[in-house]
Amino acid sequence: MICRSQLIPLLLAAAAPFSSGFSPSSINRPLPTRKSASSAPTFVTSTYRRTNDATSLITSPWSLWVSTQTTAPTGFIDTELRGAAMKLHTRSQAPKEGEAKEEPKEPYIPTHDDYLRFLVDSQHVYKTFEEVIKSNDDLKSFRNTGLERTKPLESDIKFMVEEYELTRPPVGEYGLEYAKEIRRIVREGSIPQLMCHYYNFYFAHTAGGRMIGKRMSSLLLNGRTLEFYKWENLNKIKTQVKENIEQMVESW
Repeated sequence: MICRSQLIPLLLAAAAPFSSGFSPSSINRPLPTRKSASSAPTFVTSTYRRTNDATSLITSPWSLWVSTQTTAPTGFIDTELRGAAMKLHTRSQAPKEGEAKEEPKEPYIPTHDDYLRFLVDSQHVYKTFEEVIKSNDDLKSFRNTGLERTKPLESDIKFMVEEYELTRPPVGEYGLEYAKEIRRIVREGSIPQLMCHYYNFYFAHTAGGRMIGKRMSSLLLNGRTLEFYKWENLNKIKTQVKENIEQMVESW
């Protein structure tokens, strides 16, 4: 059993998993940046850079998220989790609250091969989450939520391979490494830490990840929207999953 006062160190570790390219040297920090109702939206564009000859798609997805609430935030997600996240955001990602040091980024335009590797690695991590959730009854409220992406990604991977005459790559080093880390966390019984990873990874792809999808669609796919970025009633799904997380937190 873990007490709430012990969560912040876990959050700082869990809120910065590997980037979309799963590189420890290019960490993705996609957690919410809340704005007041009177604030104008601030959009942070994604950047791309080479990492060990693979492309990392770097973004701060939830810096793209703007709150419509007028009351003070409550609950674990909007207070403790967000507070930990701000320690990992730079000022350019979160102008008012970012605390992390700004690091220079070298712009890079990805190729079809790069994007295919991103999809393959992402699918492997999603599959890992889905498997550990299915095998652990403590996580049963996160089964079949509608956020699952393994099957849509399989469809997209096949499309990329056939349409652009590509060879399907094996899961990359960083995809394997991150999936291994998720399994280790579950094996050691650290559900709070796992849920920070879950929220960070799943919700990143419903926010800034969609911005990546739109950019890649325009740049590489002639405007095609991949199945990866299609959900049925996404806002309803996100609301229910957040409620499930908050209910779980009450037992920590």
